[in-house]
Amino acid sequence: MAAIKKKSLVDQVYETLRGEIITLRRPLGSKLNVNELQEKLGVSCTPIREAINRLQQEGMVVYENNVGAHILDLGPHDIIEIEQLAMTLHCAAIRLAMEHGERETIVAGLEKYLEEYRRAGSVQSEVTAVNRFVGVFYANCGNRRLDASMISIQGQQLLLRYIYANCLEERGSHPEDFEAMLEGARLGDGEAVCAALQANTDRQIPVLMEYVKPKD
Repeated sequence: MAAIKKKSLVDQVYETLRGEIITLRRPLGSKLNVNELQEKLGVSCTPIREAINRLQQEGMVVYENNVGAHILDLGPHDIIEIEQLAMTLHCAAIRLAMEHGERETIVAGLEKYLEEYRRAGSVQSEVTAVNRFVGVFYANCGNRRLDASMISIQGQQLLLRYIYANCLEERGSHPEDFEAMLEGARLGDGEAVCAALQANTDRQIPVLMEYVKPKD
């Protein structure tokens, strides 16, 4: 039996802050005050600073001299850049998975997470299902460096997915793009999978642009 690894204090603080950012419990652009976080979380400043540094490396936190750390604030250009980079990495993973992965394993994983998406009862469960669905291709692409590259912007894209899902009235309301991805995977057609994922991205962008548009 494998030993159970305990999470470090830094990991716990990081996951707490990351979850609060992704789920918008901490508003975009808001400041991260170390003293306030110490009082709230009941820990010293060291794990908080290390967690903030990790979030900064992931692109979810920005640090400015004489200002301090604050959560990423999104504008239209940020949305386009994040989605473009994510699509580039996703399609690379899809093509490699279709070429080198076991198709039955990939299809089984996609079917599982598509069903989770359809049954999602909350924004968080819907976003988790989508993230796991796309993650099937990374798990089967055979390129650890590609997987590591995606991790570097994963938090930002999870944030965009959460915003998008939060703007929809119903959970699991747009399965058609993921169904098309699944069908493409069954056929071993990586380009069809990428086209369906791009259609899903194109569906999201106008909603995200409206969300970040300055309010009068």
